[in-house]
Amino acid sequence: MAKTKVPIVAIVGRANVGKSSLFNAILGRREAIVANEPGTTRDSITAKAELDSGKQFWLVDTAGLKDAADAFELTIQDQIAEATHSADIILVTVDGTTIVTEEDRRVAKMAFKSGKHIVLLVNKADKAKQPQIDAYEKLGIKPLIATSATQKRGFDELEQVLDELLPAASIREADDRVRIALLGRPNVGKSSLYNALAKKQQAIVADRAGTTRDVNRTIIKYQGRELELLDTAGIRRSGKIEKGIEQFSVLRSLQAIEQADICFLLIDANELSVALDQKIAGMIKEAGKGLVLVVSKWDSVEKDAYTRDDVARGIAHEFNFVPWAPLIFTSSVDGKNVTKLFDLTLEIMERRAQQHTTRELNAWLKKVLDHHPPAGLKNRQPKLRYMVQEDWNPIPSFKIFGAHTKYLHWSYKRHMDRMLREEWDYVGTPVQLWFIDRDVEKARDAKFGGRKKQS
Repeated sequence: MAKTKVPIVAIVGRANVGKSSLFNAILGRREAIVANEPGTTRDSITAKAELDSGKQFWLVDTAGLKDAADAFELTIQDQIAEATHSADIILVTVDGTTIVTEEDRRVAKMAFKSGKHIVLLVNKADKAKQPQIDAYEKLGIKPLIATSATQKRGFDELEQVLDELLPAASIREADDRVRIALLGRPNVGKSSLYNALAKKQQAIVADRAGTTRDVNRTIIKYQGRELELLDTAGIRRSGKIEKGIEQFSVLRSLQAIEQADICFLLIDANELSVALDQKIAGMIKEAGKGLVLVVSKWDSVEKDAYTRDDVARGIAHEFNFVPWAPLIFTSSVDGKNVTKLFDLTLEIMERRAQQHTTRELNAWLKKVLDHHPPAGLKNRQPKLRYMVQEDWNPIPSFKIFGAHTKYLHWSYKRHMDRMLREEWDYVGTPVQLWFIDRDVEKARDAKFGGRKKQS
């Protein structure tokens, strides 16, 4: 039996008719940014949706259709056309509180030309009068459904129509899919790199800050593995973040760190030594994610034989708190080292997945202690006895048991981290070492155990 293609349902319409509100309401969660400002959605946002019948499909939220005033707007309109061409069902959305506009007619005409199934959603029906809704019949699209994203009006009817038109299909995500988040300050070249990696115009690229607002996603295959790219909005200093849309965009970026396995932190080759870059790297480290430092726009820098080494030394100094993060110089213009990012990703994932037996770990621990035992205080000498690996943790994590571990100096912990990396090459990933005092644990168990007996 042939595998059924997962269908695509695209929401199209002019600006500010409530497409993103409908998108979120259909999904049942807040995925796209919604604001009372025309043009909030710029990139086409895609998410997995499911009907009550179990049928699954990709739901696409597009930007508002309007005249392309410049090259930037033209790329937005091209994305709408692409989404319409790729869709199996087009949800033409209009504002029921206004009269039919020329832009509404243009959207309808574009939908008819596609030859796909079309459904007309007259949105904001909770605020519209029936004659206003009926006036949209002149667009010639059937069925016509009056909807309200806030009151979920018309959603049962929409569900029934989609159930009739959509084939039975399910979206199967690979268990071993690797998620890669592209992070950095505004306008450092994240979307350009995203496009270069995806090898298609999936996100909008423009020489202005704040172009990407939502988290854009695309899935590609490389050497038999599925890689999901997450292109995020730029992260600004907290004092520079404007309330509203930009604030939501930054939150999306922070959420992308949590969702990702590996983060590419882009550093503009023309703006090095920026404190915020270091702060973002610290956030990625604290989240326990893999990290690659990516110098972007390398093609735009005047170079001699020593430039690269000088820049690398400077970055190594600025990011000395993540010495394990590999550094790579890229150019989205000429494609320099773009493919190497994929190879590096798979290498880091392989290192993060390493599992060691308790015997191997304790042999390593003995070697480290014999070579350089930890210092301590009088009658408070730290003793490290044995160690195990947490096999459930996606972050390489190790528990080291002993006595007087609270007196272990931070420099010795860093020494152990470095020795562990030299032994097993944990490139590109933080490593967690938990030092557990067995004597303290036994005393605590005895204390609470005694209380339990008395009770």
